[in-house]
Amino acid sequence: MWLSYHRRIRNITCKLVPGSNSAGKDPAVNSPLIQENTIRAGVECQGVGLHSGAPVHLKILPAPAGTGIVFRRTDLDNFVVEAISRNVARVSYATSLMKQGVLISTTEHLLSAFIGTGIDNAIVELDNLELPILDGSAQPFVEMIQRAGVRRQRRQRTYLRLNRAIELREGNKFIAVYPADTYSVSYAINFLHPLIGKQTFEVDLSDDNFLREIAPARTFGFLHEADAMKEQGLIRGASQDNAIVLTREGVLNPPLRFADEFVRHKVLDLIGDLALLGKRILGNVVADRAGHAMHTALVSRILKDPTLWDQTTVADVTDQLATMEQPQPAA
Repeated sequence: MWLSYHRRIRNITCKLVPGSNSAGKDPAVNSPLIQENTIRAGVECQGVGLHSGAPVHLKILPAPAGTGIVFRRTDLDNFVVEAISRNVARVSYATSLMKQGVLISTTEHLLSAFIGTGIDNAIVELDNLELPILDGSAQPFVEMIQRAGVRRQRRQRTYLRLNRAIELREGNKFIAVYPADTYSVSYAINFLHPLIGKQTFEVDLSDDNFLREIAPARTFGFLHEADAMKEQGLIRGASQDNAIVLTREGVLNPPLRFADEFVRHKVLDLIGDLALLGKRILGNVVADRAGHAMHTALVSRILKDPTLWDQTTVADVTDQLATMEQPQPAA
């Protein structure tokens, strides 16, 4: 997400609160890719929404196989909003969901953490309209999931495997996905700032690559744009604790976690937005100066045409690759 810094610094660093059934940290947070996963026990945190500035208490709970990711507004009679494409509502400076007028705002960091840690099924309870921003990255959510532990479920995980290329363009913005047997992302950005400029990053979302290379990357914004964004009702919860704050020449709150932290955060956002497909994808995603609107437009385009993809399991892919590699009989 792209945001600016609110001049009034607020001490809103969030502290993780262990759930009533919390378990110890599970070192093997990435389960095998064959089966669905949920968390072993409930885990909680508290914080404020980035744009609303509203305090919020969030709890992640285990869910049965086949549930997917479901948000539950405990302040509104436990109203449920599923994390799927048809509920996408706003996609300007963050991705928000809405169902029957009930809003769930700024979902991308948590959804990205679920993809990165292998969680397919979870119930996310919150008592306000926006998820907590925490430190501006997905790392606190990853740590919550690690504390709760990952439980493998019996149901096989199904994937959307792209069988044709899909490309979307809007001016100088571009996003596409190409057929592949794994999930990878390549992203490029270009900002007229001495610390950013043109940056590119590629990542294969296997093993622990997400945890090491993507999860810690924080959102960022420009100090000189703060007042205008505040007038739009945005960034009311922003601070130096939850965003990289850029002045015209540098960073107000160093150090950076990576020299290219900016483009890595865009990858983080993209992974979270593509989670709204409702299933993990097998494909090579390429983006250039895209953003939430184009990310979710790609999701809609994929789901609109079922001829673009097949549903498959890891076992299916493995069998097909093995067949392709078998020696052919001599003529």
